[in-house]
Amino acid sequence: MSSIDQTLNEQQRDILLKTARASIRTGLSKGHPLAVNPADFEEALQAERATFVTLNERGELRGCIGHLEAIQPLIKDVADNAFSAAFQDSRFPPVSDQEFDQLEIHISVLSPPQPLSFLSEEDLLRQIRPGVDGLILEDGYYRGTFLPSVWEQLPRKEEFLAHLKLKAGLPANYWSDSLRVSRYTTESFSEPQTLT
Repeated sequence: MSSIDQTLNEQQRDILLKTARASIRTGLSKGHPLAVNPADFEEALQAERATFVTLNERGELRGCIGHLEAIQPLIKDVADNAFSAAFQDSRFPPVSDQEFDQLEIHISVLSPPQPLSFLSEEDLLRQIRPGVDGLILEDGYYRGTFLPSVWEQLPRKEEFLAHLKLKAGLPANYWSDSLRVSRYTTESFSEPQTLT
């Protein structure tokens, strides 16, 4: 199924963004995500892909939920994650009716994660590509990820890695031979900005 590696065209991106917004609207009126039947959509949207949906309101983060592994069709993953980002991100209260029109929806479609092989923190830092790589950091029960978009806030590799350790629940200067790091890239897109 070669559609895994293909980038999405404008029409497919538009369908995903509209599905995400419809799922949040369904959540507000009915309390559950939009039900989608993947068979109603073209092959590229039926392919199993991992996604994150990020919500911003007036430029500030309002919710972000996603999957690191592909577990279901792309169209369903977006519908479910949009609902979860709006109503189940524990860092924020659920989105209200009044906020709906203010929400900016961003979708990131992830490539399959690739484990990195490294001998030291310096070796790991040499391999990381700023602005390109999303990282998954794991050690035992500790786990965290940063999407590539986080490079905009943390442009230095050392800073990016230190904050990722903190997000995973580890000290910023933590190092262990059991530490595992994988990288992935994303295809990211957002709704066109409308001037209000």
